[in-house]
Amino acid sequence: MKRSKEEQKKATIRKLTEVARMHFSEHGYAEASTEEMVQEAGLTRGALYHHFGNKEGLFHAVLAMVQAEIAQQVESEAAQSEDRWEQLVLGCRAFVSAAVETPNRRILLIDGPSVLGWESWRQMDQEHSMRLLHEQLLLIDEQGGLKPVSIPALTHLLSGAMNEAALWIAQMPDQQQALIEATASLRLMLDGFKAQ
Repeated sequence: MKRSKEEQKKATIRKLTEVARMHFSEHGYAEASTEEMVQEAGLTRGALYHHFGNKEGLFHAVLAMVQAEIAQQVESEAAQSEDRWEQLVLGCRAFVSAAVETPNRRILLIDGPSVLGWESWRQMDQEHSMRLLHEQLLLIDEQGGLKPVSIPALTHLLSGAMNEAALWIAQMPDQQQALIEATASLRLMLDGFKAQ
């Protein structure tokens, strides 16, 4: 059965972003070869330019895919509890854990800000993980679960702390132990904002 043009387009985009994600993760943006990517995907350079414009456009699509997947992981982990505060803790831990995974770390935290620029990267982050964090903090605050604090300020503070923790974990020889230490510290920090 023949696929429609829309299905072909989606399949081409999916294949190229999947291959590109692997290359960007393993080699970094600067060293990733678009020629190798299109060959591995069984496509042409024309397909890359048609769908993404250039290498940066392809990277942007890959970063958006990574951020959307991490946001799904955060929501999935948070949903394991009915308690709003525990949802916050589980979601924050899920973000840090997902951010340090090998296929995500370099794309999300290292190349993302440098390739797209800080403002574009922050905008994408706000549309995904920060949005979820902000919404959860608002829900907790509505229930009187937070000390008096600016929700936007707290959202940015926590987001920055988690991004920095993920970068720190990624550089540690024992990443599993570093993740345990970082999430324990994160829990203590979060508890400091909890209404008594």
